[in-house]
Amino acid sequence: MKFPGEAAERVARALLQAGPSTASDLADGLGMTTTGVRKHLTALVDAGLVVSHERAPYGPTPKRGRGRPGHVFALTPAGRAACDSAYDDLALSALRFISQEYGPDAVQAFASERGERIASVVRQAGDGDPSPQDVADALTRSGYAAQVEPLGDVAVQLCQHNCPVVDAAREFPVLCEEETEALGRILGRHVTRLATLAHGDEVCTAVIPIDSTQAPHGAFGKVSA
Repeated sequence: MKFPGEAAERVARALLQAGPSTASDLADGLGMTTTGVRKHLTALVDAGLVVSHERAPYGPTPKRGRGRPGHVFALTPAGRAACDSAYDDLALSALRFISQEYGPDAVQAFASERGERIASVVRQAGDGDPSPQDVADALTRSGYAAQVEPLGDVAVQLCQHNCPVVDAAREFPVLCEEETEALGRILGRHVTRLATLAHGDEVCTAVIPIDSTQAPHGAFGKVSA
């Protein structure tokens, strides 16, 4: 699916990197006027590439000042696919072939090895024990547009606004499961998925306790892809 113009594509890709945002936030980041950004957002909504909400799909509700309420905009699955779908198509085709020719154990082994490769990117990025921010930075370099949000004094939330293999993960949820397990191992803490793009949510989120002795397995619940 094509974008309704180059400027609209810039706005869509800004949403891919920043996650759900207001028109004002996007305008500040892009150096555009808020009115101009709203025009392109309207075109993207009409094209089915962006959806508008009264609040962000995760995190605290921003305080509203005077004037009309500021809506929060997020990419739809079609919008994310329009930004970049070639790698996902290849991954899905490869996984279908592996599943048909060698069975589910081979898919599991592939997903486990992929999780370890993601973990190795994090290990290579720093010297000491990796932090959730190190994980987010490494995931962003790998195309996941990740960031860390605080959750009080006990945990942080890892948000991934993009997934290069979202269609593959939708059909083969073991990809999400092994990725989560690998991140937990490298951080030395239990990582709990709350939402995934593959499950139809607008962002992948995971809770990571600040202290490894906190948040026993399953404390925050879990969403499967």
